[in-house]
Amino acid sequence: MTQKRILVTGGAGFLGSHLCERLLQLGHDVICLDNFFTGRRQNIAHLLDNRAFELVRHDICEPLTLEVDEVFHLACPASPIHYQKNPVRTIRTCVQGTLNVLDLAREVRARVLIASTSEVYGDPLEHPQLESYWGHVNPIGPRACYDEGKRCAEALAVSYARQYGVGVRIARIFNTYGPRMLENDGRVVSNFIVQCLRGESITIFGNGKQTRSFCYVDDLVEGFLRLMASPEEQPVNLGNPGEFTMLELAEKIRKLTNSKSMLVERPLPVDDPVRRRPDISRAIERLDWQPKIALDEGLKRTVADFQRRVSAT
Repeated sequence: MTQKRILVTGGAGFLGSHLCERLLQLGHDVICLDNFFTGRRQNIAHLLDNRAFELVRHDICEPLTLEVDEVFHLACPASPIHYQKNPVRTIRTCVQGTLNVLDLAREVRARVLIASTSEVYGDPLEHPQLESYWGHVNPIGPRACYDEGKRCAEALAVSYARQYGVGVRIARIFNTYGPRMLENDGRVVSNFIVQCLRGESITIFGNGKQTRSFCYVDDLVEGFLRLMASPEEQPVNLGNPGEFTMLELAEKIRKLTNSKSMLVERPLPVDDPVRRRPDISRAIERLDWQPKIALDEGLKRTVADFQRRVSAT
């Protein structure tokens, strides 16, 4: 294996920190770039003594110059509670941040993996979602800053590939969970775990029958690595095709935490997708990738991590 110098934007975040860790294990030099808007220093504290690891505090919306071989571009708030808090900043990060990364890649001839999202499909009319599906997105709704921002990021990436020959890879990430998720990020897995551990009511939006597919973070990181190393230039869905209702998820977490928390229904947020499940045929065929960690095992590991952190607060 050739040792590479690799930049991970958003490297102190939930996904980014796991990716940095894995890249170091593989023997690469890693530059972790983060402005700590949602990333946390404690996520990468255990890596700081590694001579192959470098932490750079920087906002990706500002230009940067670095000599690197590859860029994993993960920088952007990814949970509704964070990206809706400052929608203009979210769009700027998706668009200007991606432009800066692509300009860097063009200059130093680096390959770039763009972390896109299943949100590009919006509230899908097609199920499960194939990469060929163009989506059903409200361009002026409360989620548009993220949905349309990521769609624009994809358009920028393929435009740089066509016009300048930049090597780009696009990962459409479906719901991912695991250790180091923020306790207050508003995502359903972290919400349910924290509420159960604290003995609070479990908040169910709508009737709880809406579905999601949950991919454990280690599986996703493996997908990142395989996609970056592949010749695949088309977007690739990375997620776990197992589909669960919110009621099923709540019951699993309630059992794992030995919680007696009761369910409380709240109105479904505007434009919240009713069903979401990836078709991962492309990932299987072209990356030889599919998730290995079942939801029950992944939740067990995630709950253990939250128990250490929530009990300490």
